Amino acid sequence: MSGAGAADVLVCGVGITPFGRSEATGLHLAAEAVHTALSDAGVPWSRVRAAFGGSDAAGNADTLVTRLGLTGVPFVNVRNGCATGGSALVSAVNAIRSGAADVALAVGFDKHPRGAFDPRPADWGLDEAYGDEGLMVTTQFFAMKIQRYMHDHGITSRTLALVAEKAYANGVRTPHAWRREPLDADAVLASGMVNDPLTRYMFCSPGQGAVALVLCDRAAARELGAPDPVALRAAVVRTRRFGSFEVFSPWAPGGVPTSVSTDAAGTAFEEAGIGPDDIDVCQLQDTESGAEVMHMAECGFCEHGEQERLIAAGATAIGGALPVNTDGGCIANGEPIGASGLRQVHEIVQQLRGRAGEHQVPGNPRTGFTHVYGAPGVSACTVLAR
Repeated sequence: MSGAGAADVLVCGVGITPFGRSEATGLHLAAEAVHTALSDAGVPWSRVRAAFGGSDAAGNADTLVTRLGLTGVPFVNVRNGCATGGSALVSAVNAIRSGAADVALAVGFDKHPRGAFDPRPADWGLDEAYGDEGLMVTTQFFAMKIQRYMHDHGITSRTLALVAEKAYANGVRTPHAWRREPLDADAVLASGMVNDPLTRYMFCSPGQGAVALVLCDRAAARELGAPDPVALRAAVVRTRRFGSFEVFSPWAPGGVPTSVSTDAAGTAFEEAGIGPDDIDVCQLQDTESGAEVMHMAECGFCEHGEQERLIAAGATAIGGALPVNTDGGCIANGEPIGASGLRQVHEIVQQLRGRAGEHQVPGNPRTGFTHVYGAPGVSACTVLAR
């Protein structure tokens, strides 16, 4: 799909709930986010022609019609791990591009219990022995991957701590963030080792939250008088190729590993007709600090190993040359799996509109990028523009 074709899809409304923990159900949060997005777009629920949404653990999105209205709208449930929100978005985009709908909804939500995720080997096509050996523990995988990366590219533990320091500082400025207390790099390093080299406060936490987006084609946006649309230039989901090193598949056949994030980002940039150097603000998956470091290079924003210098110089801060995770990312917001990818898009839309408040990037950013990564090697990326 050419960049011109992708630009025909507009994000006309966004809605988000506070992230963290509360007594509200995931479906209640999802309905709240949808109502906010519809109001933001100035679109009644009855005008939505297709809806796509999902969660990992908080219910079936299509049951939201009992709260939103029984209009007969086709509503498809999406469940694709950490790419659930991105996959719902791609589905909504494709509905508009194909002509099946001129107004579509994408919604993602979740509500996870306390503690680490507890995946079952059988759900991922793995033998029970895999779990018996502890290889379903995701913190262990992330530690193995960043440990190798640090060895190969000269990244230090302090750089990982600086990523977390930035995340918490940005979370302080973000009203919907969960973690809103600042933590400096020394406190992050001293917070207790989980899996070497990753300490406690380098990780995000499973939590709850919901995000919804209303998408329109250009004709519908004009008809409805959408007040502040942002063009969605590309929306891409990719799965891993042979030779990748992934969650629940941590092996290396030799040579340079392939990267599903590189594949997804490259395809998104090609579809949008621009490159990483054209991006003013971006969101990168930061399940833990090492992920943000690696994804900076995997998505094309720097060479491998340059992160050490760039992060120390403040390049990824809100006022830096390439602001990354301006809302605090997963580290400050936590990760409700179904909502995370759409939270990223919500943040970029608000940045491009100039509505991000205390965490607004200066200089009127015009282009943005989002990237999410998850098990067992899936990535979703978007490119947005004014």
